[in-house]
Amino acid sequence: MNTHGKARHTAPLVIVAALLLAGMLPAWAEDESVVLTGIDILVRDGFKQLDGCKVGLITNHTGIDRQGRTTLSLIHDAPNVELVALFSPEHGLKGLLDESVGDSTDSLTGLTVYSLYGETRRPTEEMLSGVDTLVLDIQDIGTRYYTYIATMGYAMEEAAKHNLRFVVLDRPNPITGVHVFGPLNDRDGLFTAYHPTPLVHGMTVGELARMFNSERKIGVKLDVIEMHGWHRGMWFDETGLLWVDPSPNMRSLTEATLYPAIGLIEACNVSVGRGTDTPFERFGAPWIDGQKLAARLNGLGLKGVRFMPFHFTPAASKFKGQECGGVQVILTNRDEFDPLETGLSIVRELKDLFGKDFDIQNVDRLLFGKAVLEKVTESTGPTNYTPLWESELMTFKTIRAGYLQYR
Repeated sequence: MNTHGKARHTAPLVIVAALLLAGMLPAWAEDESVVLTGIDILVRDGFKQLDGCKVGLITNHTGIDRQGRTTLSLIHDAPNVELVALFSPEHGLKGLLDESVGDSTDSLTGLTVYSLYGETRRPTEEMLSGVDTLVLDIQDIGTRYYTYIATMGYAMEEAAKHNLRFVVLDRPNPITGVHVFGPLNDRDGLFTAYHPTPLVHGMTVGELARMFNSERKIGVKLDVIEMHGWHRGMWFDETGLLWVDPSPNMRSLTEATLYPAIGLIEACNVSVGRGTDTPFERFGAPWIDGQKLAARLNGLGLKGVRFMPFHFTPAASKFKGQECGGVQVILTNRDEFDPLETGLSIVRELKDLFGKDFDIQNVDRLLFGKAVLEKVTESTGPTNYTPLWESELMTFKTIRAGYLQYR
């Protein structure tokens, strides 16, 4: 059990000095040109923002500092913080599970790791016993239906109910904080559609937390430990931070970039490459003619992307062990790429070429845009889809501007 309570009121400057002597603060900690995430800022400041707190930590394997040390171990070892509870999102604490996750025991702390992707998706009163501050450190990927953001929203709601403070250790949006694409979801409060946002929102987890707290009137005592050195135009590979696969099938920045386009058809009877070495960089099915599909998609002149006919056999997930025709998706210019124009064009061409073999209605299980899908379904030719949501997107951008914290 954690025994750091005896030192939790040590003056932060003394703690910083101790951390320097212990080698926990590297030389670049004060370099303004280096990107520091929320946990790096906590370490640099001697954990003064959590001084004397009894912390419940919501994290997974992506919660690391610039040196690759886990947020879990850093908070556990901080002399002025008491770690009393652990929570994990979808895929578990180590990010390896593609299934419902049960509770487990953390080998470092001996604490129970309460799963928020098992019997419950919210921390319960029993789980929160002894906690006065919930801290979240998880890497998002910038797409609305990636579930870590809903986990944050649900936890904020429970923290408000129990009068707990909620602290977000901010991290970059890996696909930049400037790209904003797509329609807003027409239903909300859901695990893959927590709040009305475009499919690609261009916000960090901290900015989203501020938006959720205000726009949804959650009213939690919220603090965001902001990054230093990050600016909105940065892609993740420009930050100098370590890439850690955020989930088992999100293995590269390219896949994170393509995900909002290819993920749109994941609920349909199509493989999106799970069970292969490049998920979300290919898609197919036994009933797809990849040459016809690639020719049709390449003929649309979609910016920043090309399609190559491809055959593959998934080793897991949908169509396991079955040969699929399809395409390999090649990202040629990530700054010009429009994932919603691309994704909906894929939907339309699958419907047009393969008719009833493609269950187009299941697109709405992640799009959450019935009116948009109806227009795509009715389309008789290549279409520019952006005007369908341009007005609501402008309204969202106006609201969003009030919560942006970085230039």
